[in-house]
Amino acid sequence: MKKTILAFAFIVFALASMSVRAAGYPTVPLNELPDPMRSAWKEQKPEMTPMSHCAAAFDSHSDGEKMVFRCSIHIKMSAEGERRAMKYCEEKRVEKNIKAPCRLVQE
Repeated sequence: MKKTILAFAFIVFALASMSVRAAGYPTVPLNELPDPMRSAWKEQKPEMTPMSHCAAAFDSHSDGEKMVFRCSIHIKMSAEGERRAMKYCEEKRVEKNIKAPCRLVQE
C-alpha cells in the first residue's frame, strides 16, 4: 500500500515538474519585435499551426546582423516546438555573437 502511494506521488510530482519546465522559457510580445522580425513573422504565419513557435533575439532594432528569428513550424507537440525554436535561435545567437537572450514570440 505504501509503495503504491509513493509511486503515485512520484508520478504526479514528475508530471508537474515537466509541465513547469516546458512553460519556463522567457517570452517577448510580437509588438516589441523590430520591424524586420515582425515582417518575418507575418511571412511565416500562414504556415504555422497552433503547435508552431518562434523565438527571437536582438541587440539592435535596425541592424539586421544583430537579430535572430527562428521558428519551428511543422511540429506535432507545442512543447517540442518551443524547445526547437529556442534551440535554433540559441545556435544562431551564439554564431552571430548577440548578447540578448532568445525569447519565445507571443502573439
